[in-house]
Parts: sequence; structure tokens; C-alpha cells
Amino acid sequence: MDRDFLIDLFAQFGPVTIKRMFSGFGVSVDGVNFAIALRSGLYFRADEQTIARFEAEGSTPFQYQTRARTVTVNSYWELPARLFDEPDELPEWARAALQAAQRAAVRKRPKAPKSSKATTRKAIPKKAAPKKAGPKKAGPKKALPKRAGKAAVTRKSAAKTSATTPRTARRGKASR
Repeated sequence: MDRDFLIDLFAQFGPVTIKRMFSGFGVSVDGVNFAIALRSGLYFRADEQTIARFEAEGSTPFQYQTRARTVTVNSYWELPARLFDEPDELPEWARAALQAAQRAAVRKRPKAPKSSKATTRKAIPKKAAPKKAGPKKAGPKKALPKRAGKAAVTRKSAAKTSATTPRTARRGKASR
């Protein structure tokens, strides 16, 4: 089924929104989806009030295959084939499907607005800040590379030099 066919089919029903969905189209009114059009057919939304009508026409619920099993979606039922040729009766079925979709939307629990993570998490007690330790203990001594033309530098003198000397001097370049 293509978009133009669906526009013609629902012309007597009234204005509908047709959007791409799965491998076909979703048909909705005011943001409420009441029909899906796939390669396998046109399916209308159904509920406990309208399923008997679909069953009386010999329709079946929407089904699809996964690798492991067949999934049946009882909320969408195939539109009886005779209705494609009876444009006067189709709007009545479409209105019933829209009403079923609206009833389902009312039954759905409204979604709570997303709140910040801080309010949804349990309060986690903060760890006490570690006490400031005294001077750092010297770790394992590493050999410092010798520079050509300079005397060997000890670990302590290297630390003092890096803290008090400009970067250019530390690189072996004299600051002028």
C-alpha cells in the first residue's frame, strides 16, 4: 500500500496524518494512531468493544514472525477485504478504530515527567574528606638522565629546581 492509496481510502473519513512506520505507514488523527498499513494489509486498532465485529467478518489479529516464534498483536486487526470496495462503510470502521485507540490512550498511565538524576537516586552519604597528610614520603628513586655538560642532578635538587625555575630554564634553555 502506498501513501496515495491511503489518502484516497480515508478521504470520506476526514483529515488523517500518514507517517512512515515500520515497513509501511501509520494512520493517525490528532496524534492518536488508529491504523497501520503494511505490505500484508491494513490493520485497525481494536479493543474488547470492537474485536467481536472483526471476528464476525473473519478478520485476524496482526501477526509477525521473529526468529524464535510468531507474535500476535491483539490490539490491531486486519480490515475486512470487502471494505476496500465499500467506501461508505469504511469511515464507520475507521471511527470505531479511532475510538478504540482513544480509549487505550486513556487507560495508559500518564508518563511522569523526567526528573533530574539527583532527585531519583537514593542519598549516598558522602565520605569524609581525607585528612591532609604531612610531607610526601619519597617513593622509589628513579635515575635521572644526565645532561651533557651539566653535573648530575639529585632527586631533591630536581624537585626544587622545577618548582622555582621558569619552564624555559628547566628545558635547558636560559631565560634572557
